[in-house]
Amino acid sequence: MINNAKAQVVAVRKNGDGDIVELQLSSGQVVDYKQAQAMAKNGEIEHVNVFKGRDGDEHLRSDADGDPTNNLDNLPTF
Repeated sequence: MINNAKAQVVAVRKNGDGDIVELQLSSGQVVDYKQAQAMAKNGEIEHVNVFKGRDGDEHLRSDADGDPTNNLDNLPTF
């Protein structure tokens, strides 16, 4: 059986304003926010999606599953 598992976000790094600037993936790879957005759009990261906010910018968020513990803002920092 071939393992086609997608990466998952396991930890985040935030700037001084509390904004997520980097994400650590289950593979150990660290990607910046824009790179993670591109990967999410390409289906390379599971359980996250990109949406256009009220500010007109695109943002990354975890899929709505009713579990707040896996929200990006609630993940451990690195």
